[in-house]
Amino acid sequence: MMEKARTTAVPEKFSSQAAPDVLAALRKIAESQGRQFQAVLDDALRDYIDRQQKERPRRHVMASFASSLEEFDSLYRELAK
Repeated sequence: MMEKARTTAVPEKFSSQAAPDVLAALRKIAESQGRQFQAVLDDALRDYIDRQQKERPRRHVMASFASSLEEFDSLYRELAK
């Protein structure tokens, strides 16, 4: 998955609860990727928000699309003829 753009805002602490299996899965993902748990949780929350905002395409989808356009622009122009 492509790295998502980050804001420079100071993270805000909050308290919540989650099922133990969900937390264990997030911790396992963080460990396997060599990332902090907070970063993985932030990604999960952002993905959830993106899916809920159906009127806009998800950021990583648009980033992949833009990358594809840059890489294959001439091919796409030929195919469009």
